Amino acid sequence: MKLVQQLRQKQILAPQLIQSLKMLQMPVLKLEQKIRVELATNPLLEEVDEPDLEQEQEESESEIDLGDKDKEKDDSDDGADLEAYLFDDDEGYKVREPREHVEERFEGTAATVSTLYDYLNEQLLMLNLSDNEQFIGEYIIGNIAPDGFLTLNVPEMAERLPKYAEENAPELASQFTFDVETIDAVLRKVQRFDPSGVGAVDLRESLMIQLREKKLENTLAFRIVDEHINELDRRSILQVSKMMGVTVERAQQAMNTIKSLSPTPAHGRFDSGAMPVVPDLVVDRFGDDYQVVHNDSYVPRLRINASYRNLIRRGSKSSKDTKDYIRQKLDQAKWLMNAIAQRRSTMVRVMEALIERQKEFFERGPAFLKPLIMEDIAQDVDMNVATISRVANGKYVQTPFGVREIRYFFNSGITRDDGSDMSKISVKQRITEIIKDEPPEKPFSDQEIFRRLNEEGIKLARRTVTKYREELKIPPARLRKRVV
Repeated sequence: MKLVQQLRQKQILAPQLIQSLKMLQMPVLKLEQKIRVELATNPLLEEVDEPDLEQEQEESESEIDLGDKDKEKDDSDDGADLEAYLFDDDEGYKVREPREHVEERFEGTAATVSTLYDYLNEQLLMLNLSDNEQFIGEYIIGNIAPDGFLTLNVPEMAERLPKYAEENAPELASQFTFDVETIDAVLRKVQRFDPSGVGAVDLRESLMIQLREKKLENTLAFRIVDEHINELDRRSILQVSKMMGVTVERAQQAMNTIKSLSPTPAHGRFDSGAMPVVPDLVVDRFGDDYQVVHNDSYVPRLRINASYRNLIRRGSKSSKDTKDYIRQKLDQAKWLMNAIAQRRSTMVRVMEALIERQKEFFERGPAFLKPLIMEDIAQDVDMNVATISRVANGKYVQTPFGVREIRYFFNSGITRDDGSDMSKISVKQRITEIIKDEPPEKPFSDQEIFRRLNEEGIKLARRTVTKYREELKIPPARLRKRVV
């Protein structure tokens, strides 16, 4: 056997860099929680209502001295002992309460009313589940939109759950199982919750769940939903009867049953406003210019505890272990403050680049959103695409046209007849507007929507119109028909 020595380059992320990346990925409310934990566990950190500019200047100009040599304790020394500050409850560090001045905080904090999320979790707690199943159930419920539809399918949850568990339950993550079969079994239990049809990934599945709960799975209505739900908007009752091989009367009865179901299972029953969306960034317009401001109203302002700072500068006669402890906590405190500042700077830079690329949106509204990919912004700000993704996902910005997830500004698109680009989001919005203006007694079929879009120069395949309508969770024309 011949031994061969090879030299390889291997990139290993330092623990602090990993933590910094995780902080960039956190939305503002989760960042606040992390900072509160650090305040409670690091005695060198304290919260202030306003930044102490004098202290910041002093810390940047002076050296911290813990003493390089151990000295015997001198009882006659009138200097305070470091250990007195570390371990004395009366004189030492105490956790600061949150600021009382919250008038600058954004409206829309959680109200004390029942939400769909709360309602489903109450039902989950009534089941006799293992810790593994309970964790999966809570994750599933967390990914159910206010209208009752599930935003991820089972394979997507199986892919994302391990990382989610490592971040939110690290002590149990290695014991949990996140295979497709286990997740699917828990999902089936959630789909039996009230309101009927909740937890489905699309309209077809939601209607089928509702029919099963009514014990109608062996009916003509169930067959129509299962096999032909996407064709109903362009089929008359006569065509449905021929397609299913039944009389017109039976076809009409089946369609009446389908119309009695809810196309959006949670619609109108819960206050979605009780689940807050807090923007990390705010974009304000001043004439022709835009200013990006980081929403710091939820982020505690930090500084090094003044008592420890003064004590450290004077030196100490404490033990080496105590000095090492202080050094460690001081390094952690400074790193945390730097990481927060870096997160703020990165997010603002990315948003400023987005404004440049999506200027028409900020001036004229969502209909003028342009196609854009993350690689474009990564090049603009000289950052990695993964960094842009961390900024975009799960974090929001307040714009002149409402609060939007930052990811909203990245999307694919089409080219119109006139050569201009139009984003997928803008096309979906146009479909929504067309349906909103349709006569309630005679809703537009997908074919009619397709025709109107083509007349506007928006060239799509008809099946794409159907796909976008389904992604918008809008039922087909036959289920939208209302008697005026």
